[in-house]
Amino acid sequence: MAPVVGTVCLGRRDSHADQGAVATQFSNSTETGTSPTFFFLLIIIGTTSKGAATGFAGIPIGLALTLIHLVSIPVTNTSVNPARSTGPALFAGGDYLGQLWLFWLAPIVGAVMAGGLSRWMYEQEAIIDTIVVEERRVS
Repeated sequence: MAPVVGTVCLGRRDSHADQGAVATQFSNSTETGTSPTFFFLLIIIGTTSKGAATGFAGIPIGLALTLIHLVSIPVTNTSVNPARSTGPALFAGGDYLGQLWLFWLAPIVGAVMAGGLSRWMYEQEAIIDTIVVEERRVS
Protein backbone atom coordinates (compact mmCIF):
# COMPACT_ATOMS: atom_id res chain seq x y z
CA MET A 1 0.00 0.00 0.00
CA ALA A 2 2.90 2.36 0.71
CA PRO A 3 4.09 2.37 -2.95
CA VAL A 4 0.61 3.38 -4.08
CA VAL A 5 0.42 6.22 -1.54
CA GLY A 6 3.90 7.40 -2.49
CA THR A 7 3.16 7.42 -6.20
CA VAL A 8 -0.10 9.23 -5.65
CA CYS A 9 1.94 12.00 -4.02
CA LEU A 10 4.48 11.92 -6.85
CA GLY A 11 1.67 11.80 -9.41
CA ARG A 12 0.31 15.06 -8.04
CA ARG A 13 3.67 16.72 -8.57
CA ASP A 14 3.90 15.32 -12.12
CA SER A 15 0.31 16.16 -13.03
CA HIS A 16 1.23 19.66 -14.20
CA ALA A 17 3.10 18.25 -17.18
CA ASP A 18 1.52 17.06 -20.40
CA GLN A 19 -1.20 14.58 -19.46
CA GLY A 20 -0.30 12.29 -22.35
CA ALA A 21 3.26 11.95 -21.10
CA VAL A 22 2.43 11.79 -17.39
CA ALA A 23 -0.39 9.31 -17.32
CA THR A 24 0.73 6.13 -18.97
CA GLN A 25 -1.01 5.19 -22.17
CA PHE A 26 -3.55 2.62 -21.12
CA SER A 27 -4.79 1.85 -24.60
CA ASN A 28 -2.34 -1.02 -25.08
CA SER A 29 -3.36 -4.65 -24.80
CA THR A 30 -2.93 -6.80 -21.70
CA GLU A 31 0.17 -8.31 -23.30
CA THR A 32 2.11 -5.16 -22.46
CA GLY A 33 1.94 -5.99 -18.76
CA THR A 34 1.53 -9.74 -18.86
CA SER A 35 4.51 -10.67 -21.03
CA PRO A 36 7.21 -8.62 -19.26
CA THR A 37 6.00 -9.76 -15.85
CA PHE A 38 5.85 -13.37 -17.02
CA PHE A 39 9.43 -13.38 -18.30
CA PHE A 40 10.73 -11.31 -15.39
CA LEU A 41 9.30 -13.68 -12.78
CA LEU A 42 10.42 -16.71 -14.77
CA ILE A 43 13.97 -15.34 -14.61
CA ILE A 44 13.68 -14.55 -10.90
CA ILE A 45 12.36 -18.00 -10.04
CA GLY A 46 14.92 -19.72 -12.28
CA THR A 47 17.91 -17.88 -10.86
CA THR A 48 16.86 -18.38 -7.25
CA SER A 49 15.78 -22.02 -7.47
CA LYS A 50 17.76 -25.00 -6.26
CA GLY A 51 20.64 -25.86 -8.51
CA ALA A 52 21.17 -22.28 -9.69
CA ALA A 53 24.46 -20.56 -9.00
CA THR A 54 24.28 -18.91 -5.61
CA GLY A 55 25.24 -15.30 -5.22
CA PHE A 56 24.74 -14.39 -8.86
CA ALA A 57 20.95 -14.07 -9.08
CA GLY A 58 21.12 -10.28 -9.09
CA ILE A 59 22.95 -10.16 -12.40
CA PRO A 60 20.31 -11.83 -14.62
CA ILE A 61 17.49 -10.24 -12.62
CA GLY A 62 18.94 -6.76 -13.08
CA LEU A 63 19.68 -7.31 -16.76
CA ALA A 64 16.15 -8.64 -17.32
CA LEU A 65 14.61 -5.59 -15.66
CA THR A 66 16.83 -3.32 -17.75
CA LEU A 67 15.77 -5.12 -20.92
CA ILE A 68 12.10 -4.83 -19.97
CA HIS A 69 12.52 -1.10 -19.48
CA LEU A 70 14.47 -0.66 -22.73
CA VAL A 71 11.93 -2.59 -24.80
CA SER A 72 8.48 -2.04 -23.32
CA ILE A 73 8.61 1.62 -22.30
CA PRO A 74 9.65 3.08 -25.70
CA VAL A 75 7.38 0.72 -27.64
CA THR A 76 4.17 0.95 -25.62
CA ASN A 77 4.91 3.66 -23.02
CA THR A 78 3.99 1.05 -20.45
CA SER A 79 4.71 1.27 -16.77
CA VAL A 80 6.57 -1.65 -15.23
CA ASN A 81 5.22 -0.90 -11.76
CA PRO A 82 1.42 -0.82 -11.30
CA ALA A 83 1.78 1.45 -8.28
CA ARG A 84 3.64 3.95 -10.46
CA SER A 85 0.71 3.99 -12.88
CA THR A 86 -1.84 4.62 -10.16
CA GLY A 87 -0.71 8.05 -8.95
CA PRO A 88 -0.65 9.82 -12.32
CA ALA A 89 -3.87 8.11 -13.41
CA LEU A 90 -5.68 9.38 -10.31
CA PHE A 91 -4.76 12.94 -11.14
CA ALA A 92 -5.26 12.64 -14.90
CA GLY A 93 -8.72 11.14 -14.38
CA GLY A 94 -11.08 10.32 -17.23
CA ASP A 95 -10.11 7.43 -19.48
CA TYR A 96 -6.91 6.82 -17.55
CA LEU A 97 -8.83 5.91 -14.42
CA GLY A 98 -11.24 3.75 -16.38
CA GLN A 99 -8.38 1.66 -17.73
CA LEU A 100 -6.21 1.54 -14.62
CA TRP A 101 -7.46 -1.95 -13.80
CA LEU A 102 -5.41 -3.25 -16.74
CA PHE A 103 -2.14 -2.16 -15.14
CA TRP A 104 -3.00 -4.13 -12.00
CA LEU A 105 -4.55 -7.19 -13.64
CA ALA A 106 -1.98 -7.82 -16.40
CA PRO A 107 1.03 -8.22 -14.05
CA ILE A 108 -1.00 -10.47 -11.77
CA VAL A 109 -1.94 -12.70 -14.73
CA GLY A 110 1.70 -12.76 -15.87
CA ALA A 111 2.85 -13.69 -12.36
CA VAL A 112 0.32 -16.51 -12.09
CA MET A 113 1.37 -17.87 -15.49
CA ALA A 114 5.07 -17.72 -14.54
CA GLY A 115 4.35 -19.39 -11.20
CA GLY A 116 2.44 -22.20 -12.89
CA LEU A 117 5.12 -22.81 -15.49
CA SER A 118 7.88 -22.65 -12.87
CA ARG A 119 6.08 -25.11 -10.66
CA TRP A 120 5.85 -27.49 -13.59
CA MET A 121 9.49 -26.94 -14.59
CA TYR A 122 11.00 -27.17 -11.11
CA GLU A 123 8.98 -29.95 -9.51
CA GLN A 124 10.61 -31.54 -6.47
CA GLU A 125 11.11 -34.91 -8.16
CA ALA A 126 13.08 -33.32 -10.98
CA ILE A 127 15.42 -31.40 -8.72
CA ILE A 128 18.64 -33.12 -7.87
CA ASP A 129 20.13 -31.78 -4.68
CA THR A 130 23.75 -30.91 -5.08
CA ILE A 131 26.15 -30.62 -2.22
CA VAL A 132 28.71 -27.89 -2.49
CA VAL A 133 31.78 -28.52 -0.47
CA GLU A 134 33.78 -25.45 0.36
CA GLU A 135 37.18 -25.48 1.88
CA ARG A 136 37.52 -22.92 4.62
CA ARG A 137 40.90 -21.75 5.69
CA VAL A 138 41.44 -20.06 8.97
CA SER A 139 44.13 -17.40 8.86
